[in-house]
Amino acid sequence: MNEDENYRCTVSVTLEIIGGKWKSLILWHLSFKTLRFSQLQRRLVKVTQKMLTQQLRELEADGLIHRKVYAEVPPRVEYSLTELGKSVVPILQQMSQWGKDYLEITTEQPVSDCLVD
Repeated sequence: MNEDENYRCTVSVTLEIIGGKWKSLILWHLSFKTLRFSQLQRRLVKVTQKMLTQQLRELEADGLIHRKVYAEVPPRVEYSLTELGKSVVPILQQMSQWGKDYLEITTEQPVSDCLVD
């Protein structure tokens, strides 16, 4: 988050931290379990390696995710939610439900949730 910003609306703070195409989805998938980079990349089919790396770094800098590096060859890196990151999960759950409701109303078809394994 840009610390020099003066926010007039707290919604803009939230969007600064979790907005964009990938951050909310990264947090959503990490809300179910700890994942490695490659596992996240498989879940976010259209994300580039560069973009995923950038988004993970920003989420880590903002204190929402934890990056754990294991001293192995090859190195293993895992990502998980911090306590602050876990506090965003109810918002993501509401967003998921709202999206499902919206699609069911506008498409008049049942909709399934994001795929998680």
